[in-house]
Amino acid sequence: MRLAGLRISKLRKSFGTVDVLKGIDLEIRDGEFVSFLGPSGCGKSTLLRCIAGLEDLTEGVIHLDGREITDLPSAKRDIAMVFQNYALYPHMNVRKNMAFGLSLNGMPAAEIDARVRDAAETLRITELLDRKPRALSGGQRQRVAIGRAIVRKPKLFLLDEPLSNLDASLRVTMRAELSALHDRLGVTMIYVTHDQVEAMTLSNRVVVLDKGRVAQFGRPLELFHRPANLFVAGFIGSPQMNFLPAKIEEQTADSITISLNGTTLTIPTLGHAPVDPARPVTLGIRPDRLQLAEDGQLSGTIRLAERLGTENHLHIDLSTGDPVVVITDGTHPARARDQVRLRISPADTHVFDADGRALPRKLDPATEALISEPQGPADPA
Repeated sequence: MRLAGLRISKLRKSFGTVDVLKGIDLEIRDGEFVSFLGPSGCGKSTLLRCIAGLEDLTEGVIHLDGREITDLPSAKRDIAMVFQNYALYPHMNVRKNMAFGLSLNGMPAAEIDARVRDAAETLRITELLDRKPRALSGGQRQRVAIGRAIVRKPKLFLLDEPLSNLDASLRVTMRAELSALHDRLGVTMIYVTHDQVEAMTLSNRVVVLDKGRVAQFGRPLELFHRPANLFVAGFIGSPQMNFLPAKIEEQTADSITISLNGTTLTIPTLGHAPVDPARPVTLGIRPDRLQLAEDGQLSGTIRLAERLGTENHLHIDLSTGDPVVVITDGTHPARARDQVRLRISPADTHVFDADGRALPRKLDPATEALISEPQGPADPA
């Protein structure tokens, strides 16, 4: 196995009395593409800035390729960062923007020119080298910003929401280009985003952050099919997972039986520690796993039917008062104010204890194999 590219130990960051990062421990392998994902204010950009050396740590240690970089200035960390706002010099053309950092470091002109040309060819912006930033589109400016990082040939790339200023169609194009770029370069990349689609499609592994802590660190499909807690389960997936209150009726070593609206469900698990039967649990089920069926265990009324073409999103108020969302085929005739029944398959559900922790979930062999497969560009696992 290759040596860990980046190791973060017990990292804490406070601004005055406000704790932003509350003890981060991460190990990112050399060559991985890892995303930091979470809602605004979770600490993902602050964590990236700590790695880059743009913020001093309150506590903790950072190693890059076995060398401690905790107290090194950012210029000596062998790290390149791509910012959200491109940060290009408006009075310089593309060539000079890409070469500027190398020139400051005293690199010979011939070497600078070779690196700029190679990066421009990689990013397909050779014809733009003599233009100034004002003559470029948003996507072209972002390529130049990435090119400026590439020419440095760093050990680690940090990308702070680099696509957030682009329109939706261009974001899709740039996602594909970033994936291909990572394949070609083979260098470790850390990508900050609040967009789960970006994180799930680009990454080998994803760090989900919640209020300054790591909620889960795993492969994208692992987060989706086996979330560690209520936060991850609700954050990953759109529309988000449905949550319903339930009570424990019986437990065995490899299953748990719960009662839900007068119905009992026996749900297979991978083995779990005993759960306090006096405390409520939460049943989770994704919208595409709920089925409209006359013999369903739950009843409700459709409040809103969103017709999106290939699929419908049905917002349903259950007879218990709990809201759920169901995804159906786009040709399904269901409409607002229809009375419906919903079927739950125990194998499709998740169970969370009273503290929000997920009980280890048993999956079908095909899904288990899919989770175990290498994911994302150049998965080094």
